[in-house]
Amino acid sequence: MGFKLPRAWRLLAGVATGLGLWSSLPAWAATPPGVTQTSVVEGITEYQLNNGLRVLLAPDASKPTTTVNMTYLVGARDENYGQTGMAHLLEHMLFKGTSTTRNALGEFSRRGLQANGSTSSDRTNYFASFAADPDTLEWYLGWQADAMVNSLIAREDLDSEMTVVRNEMESGENSPFRVLMQKMQAAAYQWHNYGKSTIGARSDVENVDVAQLRAFYHQYYQPDNAVLIVAGKFDPDATLAAISEAFGKLPRPERKLPARYTEEPVQDGERAVTLRRTGGTPLVAAMYHIPAGASADFAAFDLATQILTDTPSGRLYGAMVPNELAASVFGFTFDQHDPGLVMFGAQLQPGMPQEKSLASLTDTLESLGEHPFTQAELDRARSQWLSAWEQTYSDPEKVGVALSEAIASGDWRLFFLQRDRVRDAKLTEVQRVAEAYLVRSNRTEGRYVPTEGPRRAPALGTPDLAAIFKDYKGDPDFRQAEAFDPTPLNIDNRTQRSTLDLPNGPVKLALLPKATRGERVQAELQLQFGDAESLKGLRLTSSVVGDLLTRGTNKLTRQEIRDRIDGLRATVSLAGGGTTVSASISAPGENLPAVVALLLDVLRNPSFPQPELDEYLRQSVTAVRSAMTEPTALASRALARHGNDWPADDIRYVPTFDESLKELGTVNRKDLVDFHKRFYGAGAISFSAVGDFDSAKVQKALKDGLAGWRQAPGYTRVSDPYREIKAAHQDIDTPDKANAFYIARMPLALRDNDPDFVPLYLANFLLGTSETSRLWNRVREKEGLSYNVRSSLSVSAYEPSASWTVYAIFAPQNRARLETAISEELARVLKEGFSAKEVKEGVAALLNYRRLARAQDDVLASTWVDYLDRGRSFEWSANVDRAISALSVEDVNAALRRHLKPDAFSSVTAGDFTKKDLGGKPAEAQAPAAAPAK
Repeated sequence: MGFKLPRAWRLLAGVATGLGLWSSLPAWAATPPGVTQTSVVEGITEYQLNNGLRVLLAPDASKPTTTVNMTYLVGARDENYGQTGMAHLLEHMLFKGTSTTRNALGEFSRRGLQANGSTSSDRTNYFASFAADPDTLEWYLGWQADAMVNSLIAREDLDSEMTVVRNEMESGENSPFRVLMQKMQAAAYQWHNYGKSTIGARSDVENVDVAQLRAFYHQYYQPDNAVLIVAGKFDPDATLAAISEAFGKLPRPERKLPARYTEEPVQDGERAVTLRRTGGTPLVAAMYHIPAGASADFAAFDLATQILTDTPSGRLYGAMVPNELAASVFGFTFDQHDPGLVMFGAQLQPGMPQEKSLASLTDTLESLGEHPFTQAELDRARSQWLSAWEQTYSDPEKVGVALSEAIASGDWRLFFLQRDRVRDAKLTEVQRVAEAYLVRSNRTEGRYVPTEGPRRAPALGTPDLAAIFKDYKGDPDFRQAEAFDPTPLNIDNRTQRSTLDLPNGPVKLALLPKATRGERVQAELQLQFGDAESLKGLRLTSSVVGDLLTRGTNKLTRQEIRDRIDGLRATVSLAGGGTTVSASISAPGENLPAVVALLLDVLRNPSFPQPELDEYLRQSVTAVRSAMTEPTALASRALARHGNDWPADDIRYVPTFDESLKELGTVNRKDLVDFHKRFYGAGAISFSAVGDFDSAKVQKALKDGLAGWRQAPGYTRVSDPYREIKAAHQDIDTPDKANAFYIARMPLALRDNDPDFVPLYLANFLLGTSETSRLWNRVREKEGLSYNVRSSLSVSAYEPSASWTVYAIFAPQNRARLETAISEELARVLKEGFSAKEVKEGVAALLNYRRLARAQDDVLASTWVDYLDRGRSFEWSANVDRAISALSVEDVNAALRRHLKPDAFSSVTAGDFTKKDLGGKPAEAQAPAAAPAK
């Protein structure tokens, strides 16, 4: 649950026929009485019920998962004076339940649904993904229909949820960027509600009148103001019938929704915002009004934004980062129903000249007439935009959310039309819209300066969507993909496991070719080398080498590497540290061999350019300094260091933030070159791929790319043995932070082949992982103390070494209550144990979550690399499933009591515990602390 950030910052079985293929739901498909088909675009069909509910069916049998989105066309822009935050608050309240279904999140968890909601200015969206099953789909549709008109919106539920909402509000207030962005929006809009924060004013939220909130719900949560989206694997005819049965009986409301007629006038001069808070690093930013998401000019402006903000090819990057006027730059558009905004900004290192940086930012943006875009810049931006679109379109779980965002902008078909507009955008169009709206008088930044004869941006209006879509049909080349059964047995049977025996060492392979939507593939490459002894003193060096691999080779610059990846419509994520470097790949299957060849060249021939190293070090220092004031980072680092008795030169050592800053000051290019020359090479390599690709061509690319590479030093896994750690508690003061963080951990001598592993796996799920867990129900649902409280169990596959962690975010004034609640729940579960009902429901939910995970291609690819390293297959996963299914309540409680020791937890609490609402005293003085560590 939460409010939506702009698009660029939010950084996812059923009865089928034969092969599981459906066309674009043809017009001859049966429609129940009272249901009318209205439009079809690229396999997505829209229907309308007599009560006004619109329905989109997007069948895709390539993954055995179903995703349902219910989008209500109500958001922050519909709130009147004193009502701010109502749309977001209602998003929370619907999960509290109806008279027949209380605690909806708990019911989702029992059935293995991954579900949540989000609110923006234009819409509220509820979504759920689950392993495809017609019964689960029918149940969830029934809940949505019930929640649409029968949610209680009860006073007691509002009271219990209020602290949770405040906790979410305070969490956002911890971020200087988010606060600055909201205040700039408020300055940019004089009249339109887009200037108001979606989460609302604290006074409005805390004093909300439940009768008024209920009236808001009854006005907007109605079938004629909603769009239901079902995507993934399902039977279209049966699903349409189920929708008709669940929603068709709801009457069409007699009320009329109020007209939205406020238009923001053209801005007539610069506006300024200055924010002063403790912590973080300096930021400069500029906002400009731009056309609505449905406007033909929006797509062109989106491309202009990409040209300006890309790293490292972007105009802002080139003007600011190499000149040490910024550590990094960013920019994104707000794609909204009414005319929206674009925001550009830069993060600075302390000491950088802020006024000069802001001047450089705005001068670069507002001088495009003198320095026009080039065709090469447009082609690069277009390739990046389309690659991102294809990745969304290839995943049915993401398609539903993307359609919801398009609906918020005015019509679901905008998802496809924007793609078409990007494909067809001309350089003259992109140049025109950028020059039109990036003007001084249309800017909101850090100061106000009166100006005579200002140049104004063009007037903005809402597009005529009916005219836009009169004859729109979408891409004629659209096609569906095959169905795939992600059972462990089928995964093992379909996966080609082999070893490439090369002269310089073997390559372990796990290749799973299968048809996918968009013909894409997910792949993983892993190199391993060295051991704990040979890597002494090289902890930071090994990480920096991994981070800088894509910054340039002996033949390619950083930008050329990025352009080749973009040109292949791929994404590549490289990470290295210690004995391992790994890469994750997403690409069209036909391009995978070329991506593999490029990646191996990058791994073999990095050049570590000095300017790139300098930039990386500036960014790293900035990141560390930012973390040094954040409660979550401080508490997590402190707990990681507790009991970490490795010497400072060991790669397992955890440094302090101050030590990290000092170490960054010693990094030099020669050490990086020497490390790469000594350790990187063939010998211990694993590769997996899952999706639509040619196995033979991929293997050839691996052979060719590895041919002649030196052999790396022999690899030995770095152990992480169990160590007894004396329990302790630590407090960290973080002045002026509205949110606090609690984390506690205990070590266990446990390996994942231990008979107690599976019962503890379920015990942790029931204790603090699911939305029916003991900690969730007590801390969030009953007492409303935390937006997020969880427990996690980490167990080694190699040695008896594990840890159990509990964490929560909370308001500082609630510290004593939170610690007491956690302590009491740990004691209660040990005394009473879990009930037979909890265990039975937990087994069913956990198995559903595991089936859902195995339906994700990227999960399969990464799991195969892990299994290759451990000598396992998905038979291991099947064995775990069988062990979970066989668990009894006695098994779970006995294992829990053998291992869970509340007195063995060490904990760290970070926050501002000396605020005025605490009486100017530390929180401990208000009530006795009762953390598990004590």
